[in-house]
Amino acid sequence: MLTGPLVLPVAFIGDALAQSVRAVPEGNRYRSQPKIPFASSRRTAASKSSYDAKFDKVLAVLKRDRRLLGSIKRVASRYGIEPIHLIGAIVGEHTYNYDTLDSAQSYYVKALSYAGIRFEFELDGEHVDTFIERPQFDRCRKEHVQKSSDRRWSCYENVWNSKFRGRKVDGTRFPKKNFNEAFFQPLFSGQSFGLGQLSPLTVLKMTDRVARQSNYRKLEASNPREVYKATMDPNISLHYMAAIIQDAIAAYKSVGKVDISGNPGLTATLYNLGDPWSRAARFRRSGQAWPRENYYGWLVNDRIEDLQALL
Repeated sequence: MLTGPLVLPVAFIGDALAQSVRAVPEGNRYRSQPKIPFASSRRTAASKSSYDAKFDKVLAVLKRDRRLLGSIKRVASRYGIEPIHLIGAIVGEHTYNYDTLDSAQSYYVKALSYAGIRFEFELDGEHVDTFIERPQFDRCRKEHVQKSSDRRWSCYENVWNSKFRGRKVDGTRFPKKNFNEAFFQPLFSGQSFGLGQLSPLTVLKMTDRVARQSNYRKLEASNPREVYKATMDPNISLHYMAAIIQDAIAAYKSVGKVDISGNPGLTATLYNLGDPWSRAARFRRSGQAWPRENYYGWLVNDRIEDLQALL
C-alpha cells in the first residue's frame, strides 16, 4: 500500500512529455494548392512574369551563389534548424511576395545605400518610442512583457490595432494602417525588405532571440539605421530569418503539441503569416489532426526535391 505521493523518475517524466508532442508528417495536407492572394498575382502580372518563372529564377540564383548557401547552412546550424527551412522561406518570398531575386549582392549594395540616409520611426512627427508612452499601452509595461522583445513589440502592435488603428483618439484620427506600416515605413512604400523580406517590426520582435544566439547586439527603435541594416544585409538578415523559424517551431511544439520541424512547408507558411504562438493555440483548439499549409508553404512542399538539391 502506498503511504505517500507517487514520485516518478525524471527520465520517465521527460519521456512522457516527449511522447505528448507528435511529429507532423512530411508533405502537404491539401491535394491542390490553396488560393493565391490577389495582391501576389497582381504583382506577378505587373512584372510580366509567372510563378514558375520566378521560382526557377530564384532557384538558379541560389544554385550559383555558393557563398550564400554556405551562410545559410552555418546560420541554420547555429539556430538548430535544418537549412531547408531558410531555403523555403527565401524561395517563397521571391516567388510570391517580391518581384524576383537577382543576387544576394544586390542586397549588400542596398544595405550600404540605406546606411547613409537619415530617418526616424515616427508617425506625423511623433516617434514610436514616445507614442507607446500613452496610457493605452500600460499593460505592455508589465515586467514579464518588457523582458521579451517579441512580447513587448507584439503587445504594442495589438494595442495599436485595438485602440488606435482607424480610430479617433483624443481628437486625432489615426490611419487605418497596420503598426509596421504606420511607424516603420519612413521612406519606402513596401512593408518588407531584403533577402528574407523582413519588416522592421519583425526585426525588433526577434532581436532578443538573435542576440542570444549570435554576435549581433540587441536593436532598438531609437536606432533605425541599424534596424534597416538588419533587414537588408544578408549576413544579418539570415539570423533573423532563422530566429523566426526557430520561434515558430517552438510555438507549435509548446502550444500546439506538434513538431513541425520536419515539414518545411509549414515553417514556410508560418514565416509568411507570422504570429505563430496565436496560430498554434488556434490549431490546438481546432481539433484538426495536423496543421495545414497555405499556398506559399504548399509550393515549398510540392517542390521540396528541387529545393533539397541545392543543399
